[in-house]
Amino acid sequence: MTTSPPAKFTIRNSVLTAPALEAGLYVVATPIGNLRDISLRALETLAAADVIACEDTRATAVLLNRYGIEGTRISYNEHNADARGPDILRQIAEGAAIALVSDAGTPLVSDPGSRLVQQAVQDGIRVIPLPGASAPLAALVGSGIGTGDFRFCGFPPGKAGARAKWLAQFSGAAPTLIFFESPARLLASLGTMAQTFGGTRRAVVARELTKLHETFYRGSLEDLIAEFEQMDRIRGEIVIVVDGEKKPIPAEADVTALLSDALTRLKTKDAAAEVAELTGLPRQQLYQQALALKKP
Repeated sequence: MTTSPPAKFTIRNSVLTAPALEAGLYVVATPIGNLRDISLRALETLAAADVIACEDTRATAVLLNRYGIEGTRISYNEHNADARGPDILRQIAEGAAIALVSDAGTPLVSDPGSRLVQQAVQDGIRVIPLPGASAPLAALVGSGIGTGDFRFCGFPPGKAGARAKWLAQFSGAAPTLIFFESPARLLASLGTMAQTFGGTRRAVVARELTKLHETFYRGSLEDLIAEFEQMDRIRGEIVIVVDGEKKPIPAEADVTALLSDALTRLKTKDAAAEVAELTGLPRQQLYQQALALKKP
């Protein structure tokens, strides 16, 4: 059952009609800088939604004004989630279509909203994700680092001791690591990363993604520290991409020895998993090799 009346929005002076929406929670990705980085489906949803729940209504107003959308906006953020969440879910249960947006990018990625989605799922309310701009993915694909295996880590802690302890959990990690950081703490975080991962570890700092002054700084962590130390002031939104730790490929004889030892203690499947963790080799390949070793 549709509940929202047709609504209008504007693209390049052309007025378009948005189709009515069914009741549900629409999780809408918005631009991370360039306001043209928004999908037609997202604009239709924002125009037709009964209510738009915003991290900051003022930030969302900039986007809505650009496309002539006159939506009803309410704030939903970490400060009022406990009070406002139940009312949002009640409205949806009564037939409303509500869009959830963050200030920029995809909601629930280092932004408020995960609690609301979890509550909606628990209540049997339909959740509809609308994909779009994402700063971690934009930084990753522009960095030239990694082959698809990556981990988004969010913001490092602000205090030095907590940051060092937090980053230590990623030491030795094979996936490419992606971090958010503020300009004021960039040098401090790069320094702790150099201490944790090694100063020669390859990394990229992506600044002002999709905006006029978008810039990628590439090099080792030591190189990046030296480059940013020369700047009078660091500005803009920051994403740091750090190459994963590359394990050396072991010699075949070493792999055979590791498997033989593991098979004295473990079942075939578990032995293959243990050696895969130690060497970084594919588990299925090691499983087949272990089966061959067990043959008389």
